[in-house]
Amino acid sequence: MKNIFISGSLAYDRIMNFPESFSDHILPDKIHSLNVCFQVDGVTENYGGTAGNIAYALKLMGKDSTITATIGSDHHKYFEWLDQHSISRTEITVIPQELTAGAYITTDKSNNQITGFNPGAMKYSSGLDFNSLNPEETLLLVSPGNLDDMINYPKLCKQKNIGYIFDPGQALPVLQAQDLIDVITGCMLLIVNDYEFNLILDKTGLTKDELLGLADATIITLGEAGSELYKPSGKITIPSFKAARVVDPTGAGDAFRGGLLSGLINGSDLETSAIQGSVCASFAVECNGTQVYSFTPEEFANRMRAN
Repeated sequence: MKNIFISGSLAYDRIMNFPESFSDHILPDKIHSLNVCFQVDGVTENYGGTAGNIAYALKLMGKDSTITATIGSDHHKYFEWLDQHSISRTEITVIPQELTAGAYITTDKSNNQITGFNPGAMKYSSGLDFNSLNPEETLLLVSPGNLDDMINYPKLCKQKNIGYIFDPGQALPVLQAQDLIDVITGCMLLIVNDYEFNLILDKTGLTKDELLGLADATIITLGEAGSELYKPSGKITIPSFKAARVVDPTGAGDAFRGGLLSGLINGSDLETSAIQGSVCASFAVECNGTQVYSFTPEEFANRMRAN
């Protein structure tokens, strides 16, 4: 059984609702000198960040992982949350001079959103000690977080012969073409959605076949249409699983990754693991927030059978 390390971000997501429309409070001819204030009807704070979300999903699947990320001086509530769910924080580095990364999202009645993001502690490396890792017993998932870690950790994995999964996500726009080629080349699995896959093609100038040839395998997620698993032997279509209701798709991708990792830990093949990821993602969309959904092993098994 592999020890799973999840490199990425920890963040507080602060969600606000504006009961009117932004457009009603913005003068089109004054957009060049914008000065507006939206009075919201409340704010909710959720625990987020890619590393936290994936570790949470993996824990729901009954599997342990170790988060390697940074967090700020306001870490106390997040640490209590992780402790409550028995998620390891031994490799989380506290940056006392910074706040934890935070997303401030305001949504109006038409579902338009204005988001501000403060990287805070995420500007610093998590400082994972690769010399302390056993290559034969370690699997590292590199998800969006500190950019230096996203570039350097795959290089260190190759030097130490440690298997890794690359999940660039929302960091893609700021990753350079050659860095992308370098980190994808030789990784055991690349995970992207269809937009991200095409963005990599555009940034690198590679053809689809060339990009698919860099990693040992590639998964392209397609939302409610499921996903596609590409291996040297060909393409396998992974189905989606019907949710009881769809409330918020945010975090479904991280849930997919948690379910996928749980299968890999069990020694399942990529197809079986990806199916588990799809089932896990179907529960995530039923709730508003990224670490608020839950399911029992029985509920998970029943949904997999029903679909």
